Amino acid sequence: MNRQAETPGTPAADPAEPPPRDGYAGIVSRVAALILDVVVVTLVAAVVTGLALAAAEVMLGRVPAWVQVPTAIAVSLLPVTYFTIAWWLVGQTLGAVAMGIEVRDTAGRPLRFPRALVRAAAGLLLAPVWILGMILILFDDRRRGLLDIVVGTTVIYRPESPLG
Repeated sequence: MNRQAETPGTPAADPAEPPPRDGYAGIVSRVAALILDVVVVTLVAAVVTGLALAAAEVMLGRVPAWVQVPTAIAVSLLPVTYFTIAWWLVGQTLGAVAMGIEVRDTAGRPLRFPRALVRAAAGLLLAPVWILGMILILFDDRRRGLLDIVVGTTVIYRPESPLG
């Protein structure tokens, strides 16, 4: 329950209003979530690749190009698919869940599919810019990195998160 709403004479917070600065996720939480996500995507990619190639080897005695190419395409699309679907459906990747943070649009609403896709694709295609752009989190009032500013997103601590 919101303590501020219980204090007489203090208006309740507007749910559509973005959270105060201390509700925005900081650089440590965001980088930790990203590291966890890289580990998750890497492990899933390794498992998918290993299973596909091992299955071909067992069934065919070799790994033909018609197995290698689709496997490579699937694995290369895995990161953008992972981030897009996670941000679109629940606002969180597994790393974000672990860190108690979520991605929202600048009005505090869940991301729609196009914005989630653009955020994922831009961040992954320009990964060094995404990482270096996180330095802006230290200076922005809403702790937005360059990617957040360009795409129109914020990263907040989930209300029930002990980190927020």
